[in-house]
Amino acid sequence: MYTRQRTIKTPASIEGVGLHTGKTCRLTFRPAPENCGVVFVRTDLPGQPQVKADINNVVDISRGTTLCDGDAKVHTVEHALAALAGLQIDNVFVELSDNEPPVMDGSALPFVKKLLEAGTEEQNAEREIIVVDEPFSYSEPERGVDIVVTPSSDLRLTFMVDYNNSALGTQYTTLVDLEKEFVEEFAPARTFCFLSEVEQLREAGLIKGGSLENAVVIYDSDKGQVEIDRIRKALGLKGDAFVGKTGIVNDVPLRFPNEPVRHKALDLLGDLSLVGAPVRAHILAARSGHKANVAVARRIRELQTKKSIQKKYQTSATDAAFDIRGILSVMPHRYPFLLIDRIIAFEPGKKVTAIKNVTFNEPFFQGHFPGHPIMPGVLIIESMAQAGGVLLLQDIPNPQEKFVYFMSIDNVKFRRPVTPGDQLRLELEMLAFRRNTCKMTAQAFVGDQLVSSAELMAMVVDR
Repeated sequence: MYTRQRTIKTPASIEGVGLHTGKTCRLTFRPAPENCGVVFVRTDLPGQPQVKADINNVVDISRGTTLCDGDAKVHTVEHALAALAGLQIDNVFVELSDNEPPVMDGSALPFVKKLLEAGTEEQNAEREIIVVDEPFSYSEPERGVDIVVTPSSDLRLTFMVDYNNSALGTQYTTLVDLEKEFVEEFAPARTFCFLSEVEQLREAGLIKGGSLENAVVIYDSDKGQVEIDRIRKALGLKGDAFVGKTGIVNDVPLRFPNEPVRHKALDLLGDLSLVGAPVRAHILAARSGHKANVAVARRIRELQTKKSIQKKYQTSATDAAFDIRGILSVMPHRYPFLLIDRIIAFEPGKKVTAIKNVTFNEPFFQGHFPGHPIMPGVLIIESMAQAGGVLLLQDIPNPQEKFVYFMSIDNVKFRRPVTPGDQLRLELEMLAFRRNTCKMTAQAFVGDQLVSSAELMAMVVDR
């Protein structure tokens, strides 16, 4: 992998019809400054709104990857993204004259050729490399989809598909070196579909720009030429179409014996780029599609965000996600009202688990109650809220400059007293966070016993 960010030297344009919309679109790659990332620009809309190629902007993955930000939306971006990721280009504006990039021949190669003509230019800023240092997996049992992500010294993709079709069968591919393999071995791989899918896709309002020139169509019917003629007429396809001896309509020659699985790896590379930085990991995928690809990309982003936050706020080598000094660096509370001691688990923007060690030295025990010390229920709720404040670190810029105010506390229940010597484990989950208002569910445990629960709503304000 390159160590410095890269952009292109000169603009490069390409024009064609969109696969699903059927609309003619002119796409222009333009150089972009450091730390810009890949940004789509809708030049056909007032104000030329932008959509960053970011996992948080994914809104649809039904038959391609669709991004949206505000009123601007772009469809089927994976091939253009794969071309940029495969050539390791970090910063570029992608101008579109409509809402879907041209499909061209169904591969990433036309985009790659234009980008190579434009040339690449190294920039001064260092590339952020996302290193996966712990394995994880993703599965969709009902669809037979499995993805395993493991640590690796570089990006490596291994992909396997198996189809109940004689023209395809079981296929396997692996990509181990972008610089050496991408342009010639993966960029030319074209999209494909089964003949039985064609009418379903058209009825769903898709593949309006699809043709035998931009997709490999696999024959999977037992009705012979009659079926081909019916679908050809229904879709208004021009030119001849016949049942191929190879199992491919019109006997279109494959560019590789395993071209379909190589295209699947190409889609994965494009979707993976939505993480926002090059990934160093080995991704092993079986029967994966855009839904699974995007889910894995989200998981990688979450792990990276968690790692970045811990690196920023963790101050000592402990097993805790945040020690007390890390907590003090982001929380405004101080003695005697800081009521969490440690964060032991943390999923940014989703879940947090905190510890509060309850000792007899707590000042409130002197009056609540003499001879029968019990932690006030309102302070248990306060400790929940303080733990919940950590969940906002991902979503609020400069959290040290903010306060979190309660708006409501609902469905509060206390199930047993908390006394000196107990250790409270506070588990919170974010339900919603919009316009500086958050809603969370919270539970407090001592050991395995639930002692309190509540629903909290709060507002984030400037200090």
